[in-house]
Amino acid sequence: MSPNQVRSVTVLGSTGSVGTQTVELLTSEPHRFQVRALVAGRNTALLATQAIALHAELAVVSDPALYQDLCQALAGTAVKAAAGPDAVIAAASLPADWTMAAITGAVGLAPTLAAIRGGRAVALANKEALVCAGDVMLRAVKAAGATLLPVDSEHNAIFQSLADGNRGAVEKIVLTASGGPFRTTSLDDMAKATPEMALKHPIWSMGAKISIDSATLMNKGLEVIEAARLFGLTEDQIDVLVHPQSVIHGLVYYHDGSVLAQLGAPDMRIPIAHTLAWPGRMATASPRLDLAAVAQLEFAAPDLARFPALGLARDALRAGGSAPTILSAANEIAVEAFLQRRIGFLDIARTVSRVMETMNAPNADTLEEVIDLDLAARRAATRFAAARAA
Repeated sequence: MSPNQVRSVTVLGSTGSVGTQTVELLTSEPHRFQVRALVAGRNTALLATQAIALHAELAVVSDPALYQDLCQALAGTAVKAAAGPDAVIAAASLPADWTMAAITGAVGLAPTLAAIRGGRAVALANKEALVCAGDVMLRAVKAAGATLLPVDSEHNAIFQSLADGNRGAVEKIVLTASGGPFRTTSLDDMAKATPEMALKHPIWSMGAKISIDSATLMNKGLEVIEAARLFGLTEDQIDVLVHPQSVIHGLVYYHDGSVLAQLGAPDMRIPIAHTLAWPGRMATASPRLDLAAVAQLEFAAPDLARFPALGLARDALRAGGSAPTILSAANEIAVEAFLQRRIGFLDIARTVSRVMETMNAPNADTLEEVIDLDLAARRAATRFAAARAA
């Protein structure tokens, strides 16, 4: 579609970190967008405020017990209200030129798949879609003729650096990582880390789960898997560099020796705006990058001894099948256990490793099979986490 045409949009996960920034961008240029639906988990007050401000056609809360609260918050407006898992799928299935898929975790799989089946542009901020159900999602993309637009800053950087279309000439890509709050912390001190310490990301402002994943470098491991599927690369074509300034978000190495990189301030509004206006551009209020002020850029190889989660993710990608599904599900349970102070920080990777060692990873050809395996991995991780807490 034309970059100047009014674009119909749906936001799945509108009250989360990515969702609220998406709503901010939509509000900044309301003449460019028609909002079909906004979907949230439990925050009915914020959801209603967003829906009214954007003149959305529909607001959906996933918890059916909150339907009356949402109706009350929308009383006297033209915004329709709905609630429950079926309503979320129905909202994701509405015809829309562009859908933000930002419902995190396995619960976001079915709505993301419903949006893909609509055959339009889907901005992907749900790592689990390609990590847990990559084969299912990519088959649906091909069948529907949909377009996946990566929202993660690293994948969006690669996407932009591949804009000339010469994907066959790619030698490798590099995803950068800030290193998180424990970049220079010893293993002994990491063993004593509290949730509060792990949540203090030095660069990015994110939700709790992704902040912990950043602290363990599991987020980078999940991104390696996602990049392999997004860009059709093998595990050995994807490198990771620790880059604490978070200025360069991704690099593409070409066979002729050229290296293209995308740079920008560490602000998620930049990649969100890129996908929202794609193939055009739109203005954002993001800080402009001042390289003279940054002055120095640092790079280092990740330390897999202190951050084994990255190695576990690479193992899962090499193993294939549904190993990434098991990895992601076990990690979600382990992170939750750490946030609840039932296990230590280093126990997160240990729990994931135990689950991967004890479970088979057959191919999962349907979303139902993916969900069944996800649940089995969660049960196993819950047992191992409980054993470590005992």
